[in-house]
Amino acid sequence: MMKKRLVSLCASILLGVAGCGGGSGSPGTPPPPPPPPPVTKAEAFQFLNQASFGATEAEADSVIATRQEQWIDIQMQRPASLQLPHMLSLPPPQFMGQLHNDRVDIWFRNSLWGEDQLRQRVAFALSEILVVSQLGALQSRPFAVADYYDVLVNNAFGNYRDLLEEVTLHPAMGVYLSMLGNEKPNPALNIRPDENYARELMQLFSIGLVELNLDGTERLDANNQPIPTYNQEIIEGFAHVFTGWTWAGSPSFGSGRVPVASQYTPMELWPDYHDTGPKMLLNGTTLPAGQSGEQDLSDALDNIFAHPNIAPFVAIRLIQRLTTSNPSTGYVRRVAQVFNDNGFGVKGDLRAVVKEILLDPEASPAMPMEIDGKLKEPLLRVTQLYKAYNATSASGKYSLVASYILFAQGPLQSPSVFNFFSPFYAPPGEIRDSSLVAPELEIATEYTNTLLTNYLFGQVFGLNQTNEDLGEDDIFIDIQEEMDVAADIDALINMVAGKLLGGDISDTLRTEIRGMLERVPETDTAIRAAEAIYFVVTSPEFAYQR
Repeated sequence: MMKKRLVSLCASILLGVAGCGGGSGSPGTPPPPPPPPPVTKAEAFQFLNQASFGATEAEADSVIATRQEQWIDIQMQRPASLQLPHMLSLPPPQFMGQLHNDRVDIWFRNSLWGEDQLRQRVAFALSEILVVSQLGALQSRPFAVADYYDVLVNNAFGNYRDLLEEVTLHPAMGVYLSMLGNEKPNPALNIRPDENYARELMQLFSIGLVELNLDGTERLDANNQPIPTYNQEIIEGFAHVFTGWTWAGSPSFGSGRVPVASQYTPMELWPDYHDTGPKMLLNGTTLPAGQSGEQDLSDALDNIFAHPNIAPFVAIRLIQRLTTSNPSTGYVRRVAQVFNDNGFGVKGDLRAVVKEILLDPEASPAMPMEIDGKLKEPLLRVTQLYKAYNATSASGKYSLVASYILFAQGPLQSPSVFNFFSPFYAPPGEIRDSSLVAPELEIATEYTNTLLTNYLFGQVFGLNQTNEDLGEDDIFIDIQEEMDVAADIDALINMVAGKLLGGDISDTLRTEIRGMLERVPETDTAIRAAEAIYFVVTSPEFAYQR
């Protein structure tokens, strides 16, 4: 009787699971974990808006089928879509700067339709950290700017130390921050090494201005004040490190009359122009006198890479560009730990860092809060619309060289080395009072918002497939599917919300769209379709990236 009761009890508790002295499993083997819940369309859209240039229904289906982690793994194996090969295939222009039109064109093509969506998205994030810009000294160097972006693309899943070295020796950076042609001191000629690159390498590209804990919080001294990471003597030490470098193949040191290939070939050292004296670096390190320029540069970058700030610094910058403006200290710490050790003893592995950022629970919290997510950059709002509605032109080109005027930003078109906006920007009012930041709001002025809204209006209502007067280079979207269901208001709203919001539309927005559409005759299918799309792409729900 006791045995029967025991068997009955086991059966009722472990129904369907091998155990209690029978079945095919080993005694005491725990049941397998239940499968994770399926990925919803809204969740897939949220993930893709972080990891690409805009979610589409087709790509969302891919994420739903493979799940986020496998989607990342597949994307990281995709070959890089590059700009320079396209640029070199073009006929020489009358003026070199005209090729920036083609550089921006190939950027849009790769960003919108390249199979390496994640790589392209991370490269764009890196371009807003390790900034160069065509606006200024690089206006006549389009090959340099294109190849610089290719460096970011190729290193998007590489090692940050390697990336720092490629960036340092790239002629685009050399021109932009005046390391190219930087000479050793000569008091007789009043020549002193240029400090520009030395400052920005530390402040903007690697460690920042103040000491950080691993979780990104500031370290404080005995007087409760932030501790500076470096002083003027260290800046001068690095400035002396970065002397003696110029164009590859240059006829003279610092000459600008060089072959086109010099724009995309790493700078070369002219030893006679390099300072071989001792140099003070970070953490009390002094480079010994008599070293070569190559050795000084390698040691100096190792010195920066060894600084404890670099992990939380890079973690915060990449998190802000990809997932959320205000990551918790726990989120920063988790990503910084992966930066310091990818699980195999390797520091600086961006492949592991990017994966940690996108898969961290805080990237897609189960219980959303007001501080989650970020404002979409204007350029990302435009690319998502383009992708959702298959934007193209008769010529196949994306002639948006002045995107930095239309959208307040464009690919490698920042107004300064400080990017389009500061990572510390907090608009006055509730956000600042709550000690939060909203970097993208720095360029969301009344003027730029008006420009963007007007552009979206013209794109949706005028530049679509119904326009019979489109020019060869006019970018137009395809709204035929929306026109086909326009007589049914609910079906139309659902279709637009599905393409642009993953179906996650609020009752308020739905009601506003319905009210507008009811005023448009159902026979005006193009107007109805355009109104629905325009309402969504200009809504806060579309502008906000969860």
